[in-house]
Amino acid sequence: MRKIIVGVTGASGSAYALAALRALRRPDIELHLVMTHQAHRTIELETDLRATDFESLANVVHRDDDLGAAISSGSFLTDGMLVIPCSMKSAAAIARSLNDNLLVRAADVCLKERRRLVLIVRETPLHLGHLRTLTQLAEIGAVVLPPIPAMYAKPQSVDDIIAHTVGKALDQFGIENDLFKRWK
Repeated sequence: MRKIIVGVTGASGSAYALAALRALRRPDIELHLVMTHQAHRTIELETDLRATDFESLANVVHRDDDLGAAISSGSFLTDGMLVIPCSMKSAAAIARSLNDNLLVRAADVCLKERRRLVLIVRETPLHLGHLRTLTQLAEIGAVVLPPIPAMYAKPQSVDDIIAHTVGKALDQFGIENDLFKRWK
């Protein structure tokens, strides 16, 4: 069974996290979830759901302040981590190994253990500090995957746009999906 960690930060884009959790809820995946405190607030601001609705989609839910959780150790084997959405604050903390919460620590573990780390970074416009942070993340092994829709797929809804990003993220883990129209 594959083990995937999903981290949810307080960046705008709760719908991306919800779609990812739904897509990863499969019998062959053990899904571990960690959400920042601000993610709980953003979910309530952006959706008609609560954080507990997101948590119900995971096999294991970890508190962000529990630095002793299994996902904080490299000896706990996983296939990697998806941070969706990823705030610039969390991206900067990951880039600099500022392991003061579980989400950042789990991401840092993925990097040090050479496991896949995919960040759906949500910020625009980007200033030079953001760009340097993203460059540093790419240099240390993270996949920076901004949620940019493919217009060739002729999206008909916001859900289509979200599904494209989630599908691209799952591709990074080698997880088969048909969430978006592929180029032929």
